[in-house]
Amino acid sequence: MSGERILIVEDEREIADLVRDYLKDEGFEVLIAYDGEQGLKSYNQFKPDLAILDIMLPKIEGTEIARVIRSQSTIPVIMLSAKKKDIDKILSLGLGADDYITKPFSPGELVARVKAQLRRYLLLSSPAKEEADILRYGALTIHLKNYQVEIDGEVVYLSAKEFEVLRLLAASPNQVFTRDQIFNLVWGFNDYGDVNTVTVHIKKIREKIEADPAQPKLIKTVWGVGYKFQGEKA
Repeated sequence: MSGERILIVEDEREIADLVRDYLKDEGFEVLIAYDGEQGLKSYNQFKPDLAILDIMLPKIEGTEIARVIRSQSTIPVIMLSAKKKDIDKILSLGLGADDYITKPFSPGELVARVKAQLRRYLLLSSPAKEEADILRYGALTIHLKNYQVEIDGEVVYLSAKEFEVLRLLAASPNQVFTRDQIFNLVWGFNDYGDVNTVTVHIKKIREKIEADPAQPKLIKTVWGVGYKFQGEKA
């Protein structure tokens, strides 16, 4: 893993420059924007593989940049904040951020999280590169690039993490994933939650895509092991 593009949007120059230096030492290509407006322009021009966003930024907040990124792309987004309550805010807003770090933090820890998120992203996105950008299973259609799910042509609204769990399972039909595997692949280094989070998300997904969530036909439980997506691609 080297040469991936990292966008840092951080108005505290010392932090931004320090993180840039650490990332460059690991072989990443790094661009810094010191305010939200420039960050949004840089995202569109630089086409990063991962974005690191401070929440509180001049001109445009990091949460708004995250919202724009997630509407266009599935790249990993790591949010930074000096306040724990800001982390709670982005969790409650469901912005689809992949990791959250509170200041002060170790640059080495951030680099480790960047690497982990990129590994996860490359693994999860590889089926989309090898196959089509759309998965179809009977009435279910999954648009891999824009996080959209349809049942019989009607849009079904999933949260970012619900979509990522569904995408992981549906991209490898009939493959059994343990709860630990799903959690590690979808949540990565996220400090918030545990494998029980997977159970909750599976329940919510079934309620949205299964005709009878109590007797699911698509996402099957493999007792004592985990879950699998059962179906033949259309």
